[in-house]
Amino acid sequence: MSKPKQERALDDQEAQAITRNIRVSPRKLNLVAAMIRGRPAQDAVAQLTFSKKRIAGTVKKTLESAIANAENNHRLDVDQLVVSRAEVGRSIVMKRFQARGRGRASRVEKWFSHLKIVVAEREEAPVAEAPVRSAPAQQEGAA
Repeated sequence: MSKPKQERALDDQEAQAITRNIRVSPRKLNLVAAMIRGRPAQDAVAQLTFSKKRIAGTVKKTLESAIANAENNHRLDVDQLVVSRAEVGRSIVMKRFQARGRGRASRVEKWFSHLKIVVAEREEAPVAEAPVRSAPAQQEGAA
């Protein structure tokens, strides 16, 4: 016996990738996730490639997985993909102890995180040309 089928939680124009138990605090991971939210997928990959944050490599792998899922599983156009959501969540916290002075100890917490990236295919919006603005007319006789 297998589990009953569940309805798909995402729209037809969306694909996702999830990475669990990443060894970084959610606060630091959210800084990197905020860089790519709402950006076109190819721009987000380029931004993560040249980011100096250590965790950017893991976020890039998750984003590339979401792009591959969109292309191979859902037949979406890769050139039209946008990072619609990048969600960061808490995972486990490892508790360790560090020796301190006078025989005491203090607690060290090592945070883990979850990352969920959802890419969506954007609709092609018609590009409207901006109206041409003329330079303000110079007033004659004004100094």
